[in-house]
Amino acid sequence: MTQVSPFWLAGRPATGDGEIVVTHPYDGRVVGAASVPTQQQVEEAVAAAHAVRAQAAALPLHVRAEALAHVARRLAERAEEIARLITGENGKPLLWARGEVARAVSTFRFAAEETRRWSGHTQRLDTEPAAAGRLAYVTRVPHGPVLAITPFNFPLNLTAHKVAPAIAVGAPVLVKPAPATPLSALLLGEILAETELPEGMFSVLPVPNDRASALVEDPRLPVVSFTGSGPVGWAIKDRVPRKHVTLELGGNAAAVVCADADLDHAAARLGLFSNYQAGQSCIAVQRVYVAREAYEEFVPRLVAAVEGLVTGDPWQDTTQVGPLISVDAAERVETWVKEAVEGGAEVLTGGVRDGAAYAPTVLAGVPADARVSCEEVFGPVLIVQPFDGLDEAFELVNASRYGLQAGVFTRSLDVAFQAGRQLEVGGVVIGDVPSYRADQMPYGGVKESGVGREGLRSAMEDFTYEKVMILTGLSL
Repeated sequence: MTQVSPFWLAGRPATGDGEIVVTHPYDGRVVGAASVPTQQQVEEAVAAAHAVRAQAAALPLHVRAEALAHVARRLAERAEEIARLITGENGKPLLWARGEVARAVSTFRFAAEETRRWSGHTQRLDTEPAAAGRLAYVTRVPHGPVLAITPFNFPLNLTAHKVAPAIAVGAPVLVKPAPATPLSALLLGEILAETELPEGMFSVLPVPNDRASALVEDPRLPVVSFTGSGPVGWAIKDRVPRKHVTLELGGNAAAVVCADADLDHAAARLGLFSNYQAGQSCIAVQRVYVAREAYEEFVPRLVAAVEGLVTGDPWQDTTQVGPLISVDAAERVETWVKEAVEGGAEVLTGGVRDGAAYAPTVLAGVPADARVSCEEVFGPVLIVQPFDGLDEAFELVNASRYGLQAGVFTRSLDVAFQAGRQLEVGGVVIGDVPSYRADQMPYGGVKESGVGREGLRSAMEDFTYEKVMILTGLSL
């Protein structure tokens, strides 16, 4: 009999009138189930978050910081258990699941550290005679409760990136996890329940996507933090234009390999990070542009790196590439690759689907208007093509309507700074893949890749606004 995990309603475990059955993407077996809250229970969670908002904002910094530090410690203590839970519901190999848990530990630890540094500042106003004796005390206060809508591809750490900064600034948070992967968020709720946070400070509500609109539109949740597909994210922003909405959306990550690059290093990194998480990362490498003078030498190395990846059973410690989240997802990738081939693209390796798995694939000669070129594949597929001169390379990167991160393999500082100036993305990674992300750094995109930034301190600022208190009649 499948164990049904309770959801978390205002910090307490609860069960509803239905359940979401979670299956393992690799073999389809049932790995767990999540209880689904009723409409009344969702209302109770929202009402509790609204009611506790002033108490949450007034929580001493040490209470917030210790709660976050406790979560970091408990995640570390239960790391292997949680990694296996992630692999079970998401299908990512244990290699990457263990890495995700380690990152979540760091995310909560960084949040605890930032909380202890979270403070206001003063500003003398007597720079003009009319403001003599006046001093401004500037603080940041939460907009209010946060609705966190999280995706399936990093079910723990991307939830952490919304929950941790909310707690850090004293904002209640309601998590709506992806229906395919609710179990990691529910386990995080279990750990949060061990802290001394006030009742109502957090809820984890695994409701179906068709019930999310009511939460998005509820005026008692003034902040919506969404990570997921572009069409859904922009529809949220359009639906609630007066709310504070942050969007971490899709990408079409490109890498530029210059003639002076270490070609072996570039090939190994690009081959791995076009396929990690089965390509289901918004900063997975999708487009590779290579200096023409290095192209013929580089491409065989890239193909060899991709063919050398260990694919298959995600429960094996050596597996690097597992299945996609579903058969439907793999079939979509298969369709896109076939369209590109029909348009003239050449399959250098891969191009084969087996159930929910799709073989790591490299394509050359891809038409610019093919979906594998201009859309987000979200699968283990990359395209490679030569360029003539840096201007052309950077124009090719910028031709995308997405702008999350880009990578540039070069040994030249001049080229590095030129890339930093010219590339229309939220982050430029020099000497490595665009898939690199440190959890404490500002992270987010431009154009259709979203609005707002994550990265603990950046998200804390995003969830708050500046408030000024002016002191008068002081002897400064």
